[in-house]
Amino acid sequence: MHLLTVEALTKSYSMTKLFDQIHFSIDSSDKIGLIGINGTGKSTLLKIIVGKEQPDHGQIMSIKNIKINYLEQEQNFIGTQTVLEQIFSTSSESMTIIRDYEKASHDLELNPLDASLQSKFNRLSEEMTAKQLFDLEYQIKGILNALGIDNLDATVDTLSGGQKKRLALAEALVSPCDLLVLDEPTNHLDSKTIIWLEEYLKMRQGALLMITHDRYFLDRIVNKTIELTRGKLFEYTGNYEYYIEKKSERLALESSMQQKRQNLYKRELAWMRAGVQARGTKAKSRIQRFKLLEDQIKTESDGEIEIEVGYRRLGNKVIELKKLGMSFVDKRLFHDFEYFFTGDDRIGIVGDNGVGKSTLMNLISGHLTPTEGVIDIGSTVKFGYFTQDFDGFDNLDQRAIDYIKEIAEYVQTPSGYKISASELMETFLFTSELQWTPIGKLSGGEKRRLQLLSVLIDSPNVLLLDEPTNNLDLDTLKVFESYLDAFKGVIICVSHDRYFLDRICDKLFAFEEGVIVQKIISYSEYLEEMMQSPLKSEKKIEREPYVKQTPKLKKEKLTFKEIKALEMLPEEISQLSEALDKIEQSFAEYATDFSKLTELGEKKESLEMALLEKMELLELLQEKAAGLLE
Repeated sequence: MHLLTVEALTKSYSMTKLFDQIHFSIDSSDKIGLIGINGTGKSTLLKIIVGKEQPDHGQIMSIKNIKINYLEQEQNFIGTQTVLEQIFSTSSESMTIIRDYEKASHDLELNPLDASLQSKFNRLSEEMTAKQLFDLEYQIKGILNALGIDNLDATVDTLSGGQKKRLALAEALVSPCDLLVLDEPTNHLDSKTIIWLEEYLKMRQGALLMITHDRYFLDRIVNKTIELTRGKLFEYTGNYEYYIEKKSERLALESSMQQKRQNLYKRELAWMRAGVQARGTKAKSRIQRFKLLEDQIKTESDGEIEIEVGYRRLGNKVIELKKLGMSFVDKRLFHDFEYFFTGDDRIGIVGDNGVGKSTLMNLISGHLTPTEGVIDIGSTVKFGYFTQDFDGFDNLDQRAIDYIKEIAEYVQTPSGYKISASELMETFLFTSELQWTPIGKLSGGEKRRLQLLSVLIDSPNVLLLDEPTNNLDLDTLKVFESYLDAFKGVIICVSHDRYFLDRICDKLFAFEEGVIVQKIISYSEYLEEMMQSPLKSEKKIEREPYVKQTPKLKKEKLTFKEIKALEMLPEEISQLSEALDKIEQSFAEYATDFSKLTELGEKKESLEMALLEKMELLELLQEKAAGLLE
């Protein structure tokens, strides 16, 4: 089903035209990846589509009462709403009922003898049953659990940046919609959550439009790719791999056309230099064509860039970690870690959020002091630390190139060639115009790119990269990866970007239950290994010495909510069984309609899963009621 059409859309900021007369459409089956370098207007386009900004020209036509959910790149929650209130802040009747039901359930658990709360909970339970909302509520709880959102009473103003990102993502996912619009959804998520989100979005029914720098994520989800470049939009009916293939074909064709334009330009330039007077109509028309041709010749190329990097000699002694450990008041992160870095190490630091990855980086860089052990730094080591906790720029009126030149005017390559600040900026996709732009007028991604350049211009020989791919566009990442390929020194990287780690690192430091384990495998191989292996905590429990104990049965009191669930589950199971019977009968009716059979098969699978979950929950509650659970 057709949902939305973008028609002749144009948008400019000051003198910069972001996009000009672009067209595309979105159907209900589309899963679209929007890509382009920072500053081309990707986030602006999303904001126009969801109605947060207005275009200069053009229009967006959509179906009547289209429902769009939107995740912004940065979160600006205002006020002291609780997590529960924020998640269910939509005006949808179904979501309002579920929110009230969850709140009544929570309040009743705190005050189980309150008659008015019991009455309210009973009324909302009946309403949930009548409107068949328990399945939706179950799905919502699954999303919250997968995103690690468990404290629904916390107020949004007390959350960290990462927690706010997860909350905003939950808010976008829990409410049913026709079109889901996501701006960098994987930022601040750990690898397990990214993998869960990847599977969720692949299975989700409905249209998707997203910006992401995660190439595995992009490649495995999208079925259409649109690229914003130089104010124009190019559309590719396929995933990221397909886009790369077809874009290379397009660039080859453009290169051939560019050569023809170059030859024509030389002839026309000779004619112009001959001083022909533009008196006649034909002469005037030819001059206009020459000006247009000149603009086309000057248009920025998308071709590959050869990278040369700055160089600073690194001695034999680099960094030595001896019996290293780190603890905070209430938590020990790791202990007894030893490693002696060599000059060509490329190490990825991986693990769940909060285990101490960034802490290890801060210890190595000297920003923190270890509670155990010693860190010995070689005399020739020059750190370059690209951190995600950047304090920002002091002078937003300063021009970008002046900010870089304050650090260094040039870098020297191993061959002795000096790369100027301007040349390095151009390598990292800062055009001449952009270099002279005040920092305050740069986009968020362009500022992030400028921060990266401020690290590289200082010619480090040990690079510490903390979530380096966040808010960098795919073109910049390709340039950065080429830079790292040529880099002569140590790379230590914390990232959840699977493609980047696979591409750059050949060794891992994996945080596993308070121990840092060294792995000489790719990150993808490590994730696969972790998914196939039983949890190490379970292994440890199995190895504990056996002590014979007399089993104790303990009766647990059912909550009011569980009592109501016990009453309603048999009826819900009966309804699901009847629905399955009807689908079974429909298979014979549509025996020759492959499309309908596929649809029926998907419905049957969904109902069977729901039935299994209800039956397992009923069995669990019945056992608990009988006092069989310890």
